[in-house]
Amino acid sequence: MFSSPFSDENERDLGAITLTDEQGRSLECYIEDSLVVDGQEYFLLLPTDSPVEIFAWGNEGEEEAILIEDDATIDQIFSTAQAVLAEQNLELKNTAYALTAAGDLPPVEESEIFTLEIEDEEDNLEPEQLQLLASFYHEEQEYAIYTPLDPLLFFAKKGESGKPELLSPEEFRKFQPLLEEHLFNEVE
Repeated sequence: MFSSPFSDENERDLGAITLTDEQGRSLECYIEDSLVVDGQEYFLLLPTDSPVEIFAWGNEGEEEAILIEDDATIDQIFSTAQAVLAEQNLELKNTAYALTAAGDLPPVEESEIFTLEIEDEEDNLEPEQLQLLASFYHEEQEYAIYTPLDPLLFFAKKGESGKPELLSPEEFRKFQPLLEEHLFNEVE
């Protein structure tokens, strides 16, 4: 019989924790699962609010979308993006590790889905599907706000201070096979 290092509690019954980044911003997350390895506690986390991404569209004739990741640009366009989402009863938040939107997302419509192909470390293209929430202009630049259709998961550990910390890439590589084994066994 398989003995999982993960807890057997049902989803959402594990509670919630807050991740905090270097700028002091926080991100509330549900604990989807937990695992103890060599006395270290690890968590699989799902943000309580929906993650969003903002893209800038290329000039006329170009269909290239550029993900906005730098804080300076986000700060410049944030109030406009916030107002556009407020029209849909969504509250845009500049949270740790990801922008998020609180509120009920509109139903997914096939015509509003954008597929983005992202190169991974081995130069493979991984498609990511995103749902368009809103578009807006700021200083003659067109922007679009999307939410991923797949959940955004974070992997964290309980730090020495007792607060949760995101895993480093090296720690994640150690943790990933255990997580995949656990998830595979849950599906069987």
